[in-house]
Amino acid sequence: MLAEMIERLLDRNLDDTAQAQARSGEWLPQLWSEVEEMGLPLALLTEVQGGFGLSFAEAGEALRLLGRHAMPLPVAETMAANQLLANAGLPLAEGPAGLARGDDINVDGVRLFGRAERVSWGENLDCLALAVGETLYRIPRSGWALAEPGTALNFHPRPSLMIDWTVDASAALPYCPLAAGATVRAFQIAGALEACLDLTLDHTSTRVQFGKALQKFQVVQHELAKLAGELACATAAADLAGEALARGDLRGVAAGSLRAREAAGNGAAIATQMHGAIGFTREHRLHLYTTSLWTWRDEFGGQVSWAKLLGQAALDAGEAGYWPMVTQL
Repeated sequence: MLAEMIERLLDRNLDDTAQAQARSGEWLPQLWSEVEEMGLPLALLTEVQGGFGLSFAEAGEALRLLGRHAMPLPVAETMAANQLLANAGLPLAEGPAGLARGDDINVDGVRLFGRAERVSWGENLDCLALAVGETLYRIPRSGWALAEPGTALNFHPRPSLMIDWTVDASAALPYCPLAAGATVRAFQIAGALEACLDLTLDHTSTRVQFGKALQKFQVVQHELAKLAGELACATAAADLAGEALARGDLRGVAAGSLRAREAAGNGAAIATQMHGAIGFTREHRLHLYTTSLWTWRDEFGGQVSWAKLLGQAALDAGEAGYWPMVTQL
């Protein structure tokens, strides 16, 4: 039922015009208002915390739908930030929220200052769930100013923020915000790859070359099978990351996130190739998903940092412990 509600909401509010507005940096207040009315920012919270009390599978499906529709607003980030704040016992966001780790941010007594890099829709947020070391801070909008404008590969705002805030509340960090963000992105990647596959199947079944549909050529069928395989891998990887996050296993998050990010790059390349030159144009709907895949692939740690974490875990396990480590993921 929740999936149907999300589908109807996004079909009603997220047409090509709205996507174009978001890609020019324009906030979509009507869409955000309806997202809040539905309660999506609280969807990952338990019923005791005031949320939906979704099962793991239901929460993952909601996040996949946001990726399937290339949701331009920071809905997934707000869902993850609220879950982190709730688990830390801090007040929830009263609007859109960001999620960040600031290892270069300084704490001088009760003053927090420094720079948070490339925060999704940073100038439109109500608050920021910011981890510094092992402490989580809920920073209100009054606690930062624009340091530098920025834009992601999908053309959505990613400004850097200058934090200067007198701490009024903090809590021990329940879990790594990068792990939460990476897990959310893995589910979104799976959703976007599903949309890419649907668009590619439609294009290759209707586009005719040498007297027959592209889909009739064996080489095209092979590439479509590869794209479907990347979607399957991304879906399984997102599920792995979500389960690992729930039990506090960073290695599992790293493995799931890394494989989903590999699928994002591979899948975007195949879908673009199957569409030919038209796949590169901003006018074609495929571009919404490929640019989102490239953006999400590089955020909340990127492939390199998660690969390093897994590599270090393998070295630490040693020859005797390597296989048990792999099978426990």
